[in-house]
Amino acid sequence: MSKKLTIDFVLYLVVRLLICAVQALPLSTLKTLSIQLGWLCWHGLKLRRGVVEENLRIAFPDAPQEVRDRIALAMWKHLFLMICEIAHAPRKLHRTNWRQHSSISRMRDIVRHLISERPMVIISGHLGNFELGGYLLALHGFETHTIARPLDNVFLDEFVNRFRGATGQYMLPKHGSGPQITELLQQGGTLVLLGDQFAGKGGCWVEFFGKPASTHKAVAVFSLGSSAPTAVSAALRGENPLEFRMEIAAIADPAAADFQLPTVPLLTDWYTHNLEMMVRQHPDQYWWVHRRWKGDPSDRRRNRKPRVQQQAA
Repeated sequence: MSKKLTIDFVLYLVVRLLICAVQALPLSTLKTLSIQLGWLCWHGLKLRRGVVEENLRIAFPDAPQEVRDRIALAMWKHLFLMICEIAHAPRKLHRTNWRQHSSISRMRDIVRHLISERPMVIISGHLGNFELGGYLLALHGFETHTIARPLDNVFLDEFVNRFRGATGQYMLPKHGSGPQITELLQQGGTLVLLGDQFAGKGGCWVEFFGKPASTHKAVAVFSLGSSAPTAVSAALRGENPLEFRMEIAAIADPAAADFQLPTVPLLTDWYTHNLEMMVRQHPDQYWWVHRRWKGDPSDRRRNRKPRVQQQAA
């Protein structure tokens, strides 16, 4: 076994031991522990503090500093509790008791699309317990496919994918899965995507909290190219751990007579706006630790100019 594989396997064992420790503790204890760890990360270790503060200044420029600090502290508590929920989910969430742990807003509308022969695209973000969103939907009886980048650690990657697929949520690689996605949508499958990831200079630039953010075009392309009904959703935690409401912010159907989002920019702006509205309602459950805003649309124009000159030459 190579040195890297050995290190990866040791790390995998450490993670499994930590998961066992978390599973041995009751959720009430883990909730208290998450509060303490959240305080440690924000006030003690100050992890990613600069990134979080910058993101919150962009999103809530008029909010007092103490309000932004409360959101940041609550976010760290949420992230630790999210990990604890994921560890407990396989033991506590089952097809026989999902009603005790989750509910779905606009259930009639979303189920009507999910059981039809047409494909469906569900767009979420780093909001609520996004890892359990597809897990819960599959637990309700609706198989989904999600695009994700494989983890560098092959042992952890296999373990995580085994968890994700336990109820009927299947993973597709981030690169090279185009033919599989096309086939999935042609067969009327359900594709779940994260719609708030930075897409680089060549992405579709739309406003998120009043500032341009580069967004992946493929999300809208999948919806428009397959004429798939598209929902914006998030698995939001309630008062207690492992209590979720799968919130459906909006649904758009490209086949509807009144559909007014026929282009990639329009559809991307639509779902980004709806994600923003949900984040505004639950800012403590959003992942402010990731860099959503990088550069600006002028980066794309500067990047395009050398290519145009090269083609002309």
